[in-house]
Amino acid sequence: MDLTQIFAHMATGDMYDDLRRPLVDARIAAVQATDRYNASYSRPQTDREALLRSVVGSMGTDVGFEPTFRCEFGRNIHLGSRVFGNFDCVMLDAAPITIGDDVLIGPKVGFYSADHALDVGERLAGACRARPITVGDGVWISGGVSVLPGVTIGAGAVIGAGSVVTADVPPRTIAAGNPARVLREITAADRTGYRPSH
Repeated sequence: MDLTQIFAHMATGDMYDDLRRPLVDARIAAVQATDRYNASYSRPQTDREALLRSVVGSMGTDVGFEPTFRCEFGRNIHLGSRVFGNFDCVMLDAAPITIGDDVLIGPKVGFYSADHALDVGERLAGACRARPITVGDGVWISGGVSVLPGVTIGAGAVIGAGSVVTADVPPRTIAAGNPARVLREITAADRTGYRPSH
């Protein structure tokens, strides 16, 4: 079974062998590719985007991550336009991780699309299951957040710092905690009247 077939099986949500040689080799390649991207920090944005585009499955324009950005495979990551990831972002993309446009990702945020088996024998044998993560347009994910397998965060939502997101978050809401709970909707009362000066 080649890597494309393995990823197709992983996308079904069925258990898979996380220790298969093609997956191990793909992780090594992803580390090497993100090393190149992270080392490009002082280079022009166009150069950095070209490097990032060679890592991820697809992406829009005006996308960037502060060092260090890490991913498991890269090919299952799909980024919209104007995505900003702060320091130390991790994306474990055994299943697709899809990030919309105009998304802000705080420092030390992790997107974890896979779970190891709960049974110790199965876990030691490499058993894993993966489910996709989806983040809508205009979301702000604060620092230190963990987004777990199968989660969808709706457009315009805000996730409070340090949260562990285990379930879907509706659009235009604020969610926080461990596990994250929806605290309230975002309304016109949240506007501050700010206008850019330029």
